[in-house]
Amino acid sequence: MVQANAPNPDAVVTDLDGNIIWYYDIGALQGNIPFPIRQLPNGHFLLNIENAPAGIADLREIDLAGNTIRDVSLAQINQALQENGYSITLSTLHHDVIALPNGHWIAIGNTTKEFTGLAGYPGTTSVLGDVLVDVDESGNVAWVWSTFDHLNVNRHLQGLPDWTHANALVYTSDGNLLLSMRNQSWVIKINYADGTGAGDILWRLGEGGDFALAGNDPKEWFYAQHFPNIVSDQGSLFTVAIFDDGNQRILDDIGTECGLPGDPDCYSRAAIYNLDENSKTAAVGWEYLPDLFTFWGGSISQLDNGDVEFDMSAPTPVPNALSSVFEITPDGQVTWRLDIKKGGNAYRAYRIPSLYPGVTWQK
Repeated sequence: MVQANAPNPDAVVTDLDGNIIWYYDIGALQGNIPFPIRQLPNGHFLLNIENAPAGIADLREIDLAGNTIRDVSLAQINQALQENGYSITLSTLHHDVIALPNGHWIAIGNTTKEFTGLAGYPGTTSVLGDVLVDVDESGNVAWVWSTFDHLNVNRHLQGLPDWTHANALVYTSDGNLLLSMRNQSWVIKINYADGTGAGDILWRLGEGGDFALAGNDPKEWFYAQHFPNIVSDQGSLFTVAIFDDGNQRILDDIGTECGLPGDPDCYSRAAIYNLDENSKTAAVGWEYLPDLFTFWGGSISQLDNGDVEFDMSAPTPVPNALSSVFEITPDGQVTWRLDIKKGGNAYRAYRIPSLYPGVTWQK
């Protein structure tokens, strides 16, 4: 399944030869993008149709025929926020929405807040931050979390106004949430507690966070990452795959940063980390460096056969390919590759069993 970004992109499903076998037309309005699309257990798809220039965002569940089953708009969410006493107005919904076992949806949105005298920014600065909204099956807002309530706005690794740039959500087996924030180079765990949590940050994973990395080599952390994906979960021990874009990678203990004049080039990689929540330790369990760099986008997952599949949204240098998807064996052999050469970039691409619930197509 490919989530494409282009002037008029669609969400598409292809077979392993690259033939399109299903697609969803997200509308003719210039600027509409499927941001994101996820398959649901019932065979339907959940997507957010965003058009930031037009101020439009719409959470939508569709069936395979493209019929809308359930729909919640940005305007409805903002109205529900006001009715529930929240002093938050979202400018858009973006990057991710997930479905929970209880039928709720949790989406990422943006809001702005004015600050005066921030480090490196004299005067007043309008800062763009991220908000999580939990929407129940009736469209009511059940739980809200804001970056402005829990993070230091003076930590702005990629500058302002785009402060945190959250890009992925994960629901964990203990009822909490993981949130990937590209512009912080962190994946954080949030106390959601199935909608009863206070929203405090339980830990921050990444350089400058709460975990000690085996070997203490800063370049082995992820930077400007996408799509954390839990591979296995055994209590406090779990394994998470992360697509490591590598922007602003710190290369050594003195803070040398990739990509700056006179410093080494940046590189991207697929990585799997082994974590212990109790001891706050992390180790790189597996990595693959394709000798390419993508400035943005990407996704990663481990397949049932043990291989790792990942998407590079804009790999360089790759002539004549806008995006590339790789399947890699544990020992680093490329067993399958899909290059997208026209029609748009793949912000995310991931394997699905089939188009039908309970059915797995053979490779």
